[in-house]
Amino acid sequence: MRDSFRHRLDDLVASLVNMSDLAAAAMRDATTALLTNGLGVAERVIADDRIVDMARSACESDAHLLLALQAPVAGDLRLVIAAPHSAESLERMGDLAQHVAETVRRRFPREVLPPVLRPRFSHMADIAIDLAHGAAEALRTRSSGLTSSVSDADEELNDLHRSLFAVLEYQDWSYGVGAAVDAVRLSQCYERFGDHALSIVRRATFVETGVMAS
Repeated sequence: MRDSFRHRLDDLVASLVNMSDLAAAAMRDATTALLTNGLGVAERVIADDRIVDMARSACESDAHLLLALQAPVAGDLRLVIAAPHSAESLERMGDLAQHVAETVRRRFPREVLPPVLRPRFSHMADIAIDLAHGAAEALRTRSSGLTSSVSDADEELNDLHRSLFAVLEYQDWSYGVGAAVDAVRLSQCYERFGDHALSIVRRATFVETGVMAS
């Protein structure tokens, strides 16, 4: 019975790790669509979002079943309780990537970003994708040592989001209000994506230590 319980816990963690990888891939592909005006790639990201949605439902069902039938304690209990919250954050990360892709589709054939902003968004995407991979590693290892580096990366992403406003307010901005609004909304997607990844890392640390990192 105990071996079966441990196997199901391992399957639950593996499902969350897979969701993290899916979220990273979705944001990578959505950014490719954004930077290349790739409608086909954007359409694929939008269609594939349902896979993350279904994975969240499966994780929640598995966690609730383990809680009801196995009565876990200590770290196992913390893991089962944290799993649905992590799955929710991962689904939202997928939704944020989907929003980036939907912006590409909505504006097509016009390019969403002016050339001056593309390097910035490419960098934001690199950080966001690394954060999703960091979340996956934290779920696998539940190592508290990842929290500091992930938190620093998330803060860099927040700084890039905040500094965008200075770029848009610069007097030489000549791309119009619509482009500025799109840029702010997209930047917020990357910033929130990183915040969700950080929250997952903090929950993984809580599972291991019983202390929620600040």
